[in-house]
Amino acid sequence: MKSRLIPSLIASSHQKFSSSISPTTSAAEKFYARMKYGGGGDEGVERALSSVRARLDPSCVNEVLGRFSGDDFVMGMRFFIWAGVQSGYRHSSYGYSKACELLRVRQNPGVILDAIEGCRIGGWSISVKMMKVVLNLCKEAGLSDEALAVLRRMRELDLRPDTNVYNTVIRLFCAKGDVGTAEDLMREMGELGLYPDMITVLEIIKGLSSACRVEDAYRLLRMIKGYGCSPNVVAYSAVLEGYCWAGDTGRALELLDEMEREGGDCGPNVVTYTSLIRCYCEKDSMTEALGLLDRMMARGCAPNRVTVSTLLDGLCKEGRAENAHELIDRVVAWGAVPKADCFSSLVVSLIRYKFIEDARRQFEVMLGCGLEPDGLASSLVIRALCVDGRVLEGFHLVDQIERLGFLPSIDSDIYALLLEGLFRQGSLTEAASMARTIIDKGIPLKSQFADPVVVEHLKKLGCGHLIQ
Repeated sequence: MKSRLIPSLIASSHQKFSSSISPTTSAAEKFYARMKYGGGGDEGVERALSSVRARLDPSCVNEVLGRFSGDDFVMGMRFFIWAGVQSGYRHSSYGYSKACELLRVRQNPGVILDAIEGCRIGGWSISVKMMKVVLNLCKEAGLSDEALAVLRRMRELDLRPDTNVYNTVIRLFCAKGDVGTAEDLMREMGELGLYPDMITVLEIIKGLSSACRVEDAYRLLRMIKGYGCSPNVVAYSAVLEGYCWAGDTGRALELLDEMEREGGDCGPNVVTYTSLIRCYCEKDSMTEALGLLDRMMARGCAPNRVTVSTLLDGLCKEGRAENAHELIDRVVAWGAVPKADCFSSLVVSLIRYKFIEDARRQFEVMLGCGLEPDGLASSLVIRALCVDGRVLEGFHLVDQIERLGFLPSIDSDIYALLLEGLFRQGSLTEAASMARTIIDKGIPLKSQFADPVVVEHLKKLGCGHLIQ
């Protein structure tokens, strides 16, 4: 009886699969149908997929995963793993992100190990390449414990993990703040005869620095050559940043001295100097911060906009606007950062520390000199004026920007604030002008316009359809 039943079940399965295929069936439908009807149950899924004559591409993979996103996450995961090891196809970073979303990997992390076990039971030969696909999913989802479990499963299956595999797991634990486990994994690499590379060491250094174990990070930095690696500016800067996070400007400055003496690949760059400058600014030590600017420029290292913004923020915090202008003159004369960018950053800093009137005057000076402000500076200064009840001033600034032909990316809600404020103040001519601008730009207005009077005005002006 049993010998008759099994062939009949197989025949039934193949009939279902065959009936679901037509000449116009898409690749995704072929793969999905084979998994649902032609795989002989869960045990033959991967072998069944390999018999499908269809082209794999990102669109096809996402469509198949979408069909499994409502119920059978494990089966969808098995398809994703299978696809990731096929010749001529490779998952992109977006593909991993989309898979995490469709298969809800973050919400159901157990699906990862369940899929591996399903592949094993199904008779598919588990490979290092396959496990790397799974680890990349763990990395995308930020699942450190599951990544470690995958690593342990590799050891159980006599698969030899390489340095890249360990680096993936180490990076996840460092990001989680569990640098102790990351250190254990690095020691484990040595027991397997694997040598940590610069990526391994750098991740551990960053993790130690973030965990306020900066001296340990520095000791590891000094040991890099023992691992066959050469220290570089990235590793040094990670340790220096750790000293800055800990507020230890003394040790950070000593490390900067060391980097300058070493030179070459270890020489400090703009990121290094800016980290220490930010640390001094946060400690209200502007003399030292400005001294570092002199120091980096003397070494031929040009400040960037982040450097300048950091210094301007520190000066505005202390109410030293006159020094801010001196700083801008120096940086612009040196050709490091465009004048418009510098003044836009100054406007942002002035608003951050509630010097609204100074920010408005500075903004108007920019427009008067033909300097185009960026979107952030424009949005912040106009919003500040609206909040202060100076809606007409905000409107005139936008009007001036438009007339000058400057097109900064002002936030859409700024236009909404202006329009509502103009209506409420009875400035109907200006409101009509703003409404035309909104229509021309196709800017959607949010449902904050609940006031029937405002809504009626908008409808009369022909932009009622823009209310969302």
